[in-house]
Amino acid sequence: MNIQKSYAEGDAYGKLYLVGTPIGNLEDMTYRAVRILGEVQWIAAEDTRQTRKLLTHFDISTRLVSYHEHNKNASGPELIRLLLAGDSIALVSDAGLPAICDPGADLVRMAIDEGIAVVPIPGANAALSALIVSGLPTERFTFVGFLPRDKKPLERELGALKREPGTWLCYESPHRLVKTLTVMAEVLGGDREVCLVRELTKRYEEALRGTITECLAHLDSHAPQGEYVVVIRGGGADAEAESADAWWAGLTPEQHVARYEADGEGHKEALRRAAQDRGVPKRELYNLLHRDG
Repeated sequence: MNIQKSYAEGDAYGKLYLVGTPIGNLEDMTYRAVRILGEVQWIAAEDTRQTRKLLTHFDISTRLVSYHEHNKNASGPELIRLLLAGDSIALVSDAGLPAICDPGADLVRMAIDEGIAVVPIPGANAALSALIVSGLPTERFTFVGFLPRDKKPLERELGALKREPGTWLCYESPHRLVKTLTVMAEVLGGDREVCLVRELTKRYEEALRGTITECLAHLDSHAPQGEYVVVIRGGGADAEAESADAWWAGLTPEQHVARYEADGEGHKEALRRAAQDRGVPKRELYNLLHRDG
């Protein structure tokens, strides 16, 4: 069990600040983020060249170090050593909130394991910004990051998400958007409602709302440009009815997970996919399966 008091006095360790940065418009930088970046001893950045531009704009001279997917195994322990020695570090990504779809999540876990306080400094976020302008339901939503690149894994992932009752979101690059939407039309049906949001907070910000088929027709004459957030309406009542007839409907949770494991999935992935099939949190299914363990 871990209980964090973010601002407890007398803590000998430094703090790991997760600082949100603009996703396009520099005016979205918060006063607090600017202050924290100026006060910490180190800033750990995904791309130091990109972050240096931001620091120069706000006249921040804090020392900058690199932390990204390719050096995290070496850089992560060194950052933890600095935190344990009393230095505070601000972690930033190229844009938006760190630790979402980037190796910052690994550093957060390492810091927590060492008893180091991890403090969020909220800021811009592409996924949530797209969700609130999409016009789709916001009461329940799921963020799935980047979908698989290859068609077969993509079809399997979409097959599981097809029964997701809440709105769900993913990131997609412009050169893969049409391919992904085409597979979505095959698996989810072309009449599924979506919203494609690109260039958030920038001059050419655009939200394209309609069915998958309508959006594909539009993209046929307007080539995708910029990074996209794809927001998809959940399956709703149709998904619930389909679940009753699903291949796993007669299986116990244990049998459901075991079926995926028999297909070659690891236990964690089998658990995730079974939870997604059933529309329950992975933690809830894990607790159910291990309550006697």
